[in-house]
Amino acid sequence: MTTTRALGLSSLSVHAGEPSPAVGPLEAPLVLSSAFGFASADEAEGAFRGDNDAYIYGRWGNPNVDLLERKVAALEGAEDAAACASGMAAISGAVLSLLSSGDHLVAPRSIYGESARLFRERLPRLGITTTFVDDVSPAGYRAALSPQTRLVYLETPSNPTLAITDVPAIVEVAREAGAVTLADNTFATPYCQRPLELGVDLVVHSMTKFLCGHGDAIGGVVVGPRALVERARDTAVKGLGGALAPFNAFLICRGLRTFALRMRAATETATSLAARLAAHPAVRRVHHPSLKSHPGHEIAARQMRAMPAILSLEVDGLEAARRVRDRVELVTHAVSLGDARTLLTHPATTTASTMPREDRERAGISDGLLRVAVGLEDEEDLYRDLARALS
Repeated sequence: MTTTRALGLSSLSVHAGEPSPAVGPLEAPLVLSSAFGFASADEAEGAFRGDNDAYIYGRWGNPNVDLLERKVAALEGAEDAAACASGMAAISGAVLSLLSSGDHLVAPRSIYGESARLFRERLPRLGITTTFVDDVSPAGYRAALSPQTRLVYLETPSNPTLAITDVPAIVEVAREAGAVTLADNTFATPYCQRPLELGVDLVVHSMTKFLCGHGDAIGGVVVGPRALVERARDTAVKGLGGALAPFNAFLICRGLRTFALRMRAATETATSLAARLAAHPAVRRVHHPSLKSHPGHEIAARQMRAMPAILSLEVDGLEAARRVRDRVELVTHAVSLGDARTLLTHPATTTASTMPREDRERAGISDGLLRVAVGLEDEEDLYRDLARALS
């Protein structure tokens, strides 16, 4: 479509990237071919030079993947997007497209466990070092910078503690150092915040989560200016082979049509549940930026359009957390998030289990912390199930 910038998020979710006016099949046909024929020698040679848009090979491009990329780029208000096989393929590819041996990056300690492992274990083998910050204030980031810093990484709200980072302030710190900013926007989604509008250079998502919304397709995406996105695509997809399967692209496009409606329901439910669970006698603390007790409440209210559809709550230690996991009935005990179902996870023994215990504790991931990714069930039913499991 040519008028996407004038449309609201719900309309973008349905129409962005689609031909306008719609002619022929309303749903894009699923294209499973691994290779594409050329009309002439000139077309083939031009395709490899980048002089035309002819499809070459499934790893280099596919109509279903292209449609998905256009949709996500429109939702984030970006020039371009590069779809990848998974969220970690997108994160790894984006980072590797920006950094070389001898470079340094700064990242918060409280982030998704596999992202932390990439920075802690895998990048050092390539000569790339990381400083993890406990203090995500501008002063905390600034103190971690070095002359070799080329990348500043953000994850806000963070996984799984829902910590909030002042995005424009950290962008300013990074720019002063000549570093690129990369933000994981999986928890917030473009429904809640658009980091590019806050000054961030590049955004990544695990599309497996809220963008897909149905728990049936794995995918990742890098979103931002065309030049940076093309670098990430060349590294992650063409170079390292992290190509998104056409059928997964088809499924995620299908999920995106209801994205804004799903997020509206899930964010409203999560906000209400956070307030109710905070008053439950078995809950020591609830982490959700809608609560005035949350240290990032004012920043979140300033930079987020809506509060996230995820909350974390703390109970009295590991055994109490195990009891809650074993007693829920409507809520599903499973990893991941962004599903139509509400999913309950114990990060310390699952998604954050690869983190050294000291790092986990410094990140605020206690043995009693439970992450609740809110789905589409009725709020009263969810609260009743969680309250019974907690009691």
